[in-house]
Amino acid sequence: MASTTSADHKLPRPAEHVAIIMDGNGRWATNRGWPRLVGHRKGAERVKEIVRCAPDLGIRWLTIYAFSTENWKRSTEEVVGLMSIFARYIEREADRLAAEGVRMRFIGDRSPLNPRLRALMAGIEARTAGFTRLNLTVAINYGGRDELTRAMRGLAADVAAGRLAPEAVTDALIGSRLDTADLPDPDLVIRTSGETRTSNYLLWQAAYAEYEFTPTLWPDFSPAELAQIMSRFGNRERRYGGVASG
Repeated sequence: MASTTSADHKLPRPAEHVAIIMDGNGRWATNRGWPRLVGHRKGAERVKEIVRCAPDLGIRWLTIYAFSTENWKRSTEEVVGLMSIFARYIEREADRLAAEGVRMRFIGDRSPLNPRLRALMAGIEARTAGFTRLNLTVAINYGGRDELTRAMRGLAADVAAGRLAPEAVTDALIGSRLDTADLPDPDLVIRTSGETRTSNYLLWQAAYAEYEFTPTLWPDFSPAELAQIMSRFGNRERRYGGVASG
């Protein structure tokens, strides 16, 4: 009997860039009769676990949706509490992220954030800039439409000033003006909590991403469930508008 070679079967392909919409923190807390901020704190603990296991699952880029441009509509108490949680995460996790070779950076419009948080963000970006084991990107005050609007304004200004010809505006040029210019497009987008919306997340970048929607609330989302989702992704065929091979 002839032996099986690598050409006879396909190995599962890893999702090297995984983007996550971390939904359900508030509901997780409310279901237990606790304040919503308790759920957000629990969600931050879950981030630590997912970041820790990601490289072992073949993930090289992990992009998480922490605070959207629409989240300012929430109560002042919740918004202030979230900003405090973000700052505390950066302060407490900086040493561990550096020790584990994790590069951390942020996307979104930072201008409305308080100066202390912006300083912490800039500090950890500088400190971890040389690491490559995992690229962790956190979307804070981020919205896909806002990102595209900011990029289009910049391109329009260049065209108006004569620095750029309209015909020079290409997909690649637009991508280079986005917050994610240094990141590959996501292979897989995961949303927790049972909702099946994209919620204004990576609208341009996720044009050909695979999606997984899980009913699990984010504080309960485990490394084991992530591993299962990664396994399912590995057996999908991504055709990018073409036809199935073979």
